[in-house]
Amino acid sequence: MTQVDDATLLRRHLAGDRDAFAQIFHRHRDRLWSVALRTLGNPADAADAVQDAMLSAVRSAPSFRGDAQVGTWLYRIVVNACVSRLRRPAALPLDEALGTDSPDPAERAAVAVDVQDALAALPAEQRLAVVLVDVEGLPVADVAELLGVPVGTIKSRCFRARAALAVALGHLRAGNRTTGEDVQPPTATEAEGDVT
Repeated sequence: MTQVDDATLLRRHLAGDRDAFAQIFHRHRDRLWSVALRTLGNPADAADAVQDAMLSAVRSAPSFRGDAQVGTWLYRIVVNACVSRLRRPAALPLDEALGTDSPDPAERAAVAVDVQDALAALPAEQRLAVVLVDVEGLPVADVAELLGVPVGTIKSRCFRARAALAVALGHLRAGNRTTGEDVQPPTATEAEGDVT
């Protein structure tokens, strides 16, 4: 049996099929949740943002023009919900551990805390860009479309975020863990080399 595409499911939802939107959500929920959690850092805030976004998507489905994929449209709604929460004064720092390749659970936990702290210290726009591009693996052009900014702006935000992360996390690079030597931020070529 072939899988029905998202656009067809959305049309079915608009025609009154009560299960169609749930199918769309189940297809995308893990990645939507991941974006929300890594952006907001707090599972409760991430859950609220995804819930708000899905309610918004259901309400705005009749106005979906189809000029983007349904998944991209959902990302945009989740990103907007996250940005709204980040603008609130009570936004909390990132909570999710990103881990490391070390088999030692204590070292992995320590690295996770360092990474969380470094991401949380970034300005919201940079954090969102680097999470979407580097963690979620979305193409820069898609992230630019999601956030409604030029591609160059996303590249610039990622560059600044990577530079800040390189400094903040430089002690984690191989050879620096025990020496604690200072690490310089990447050059423009190093930081922007893999964003296109």
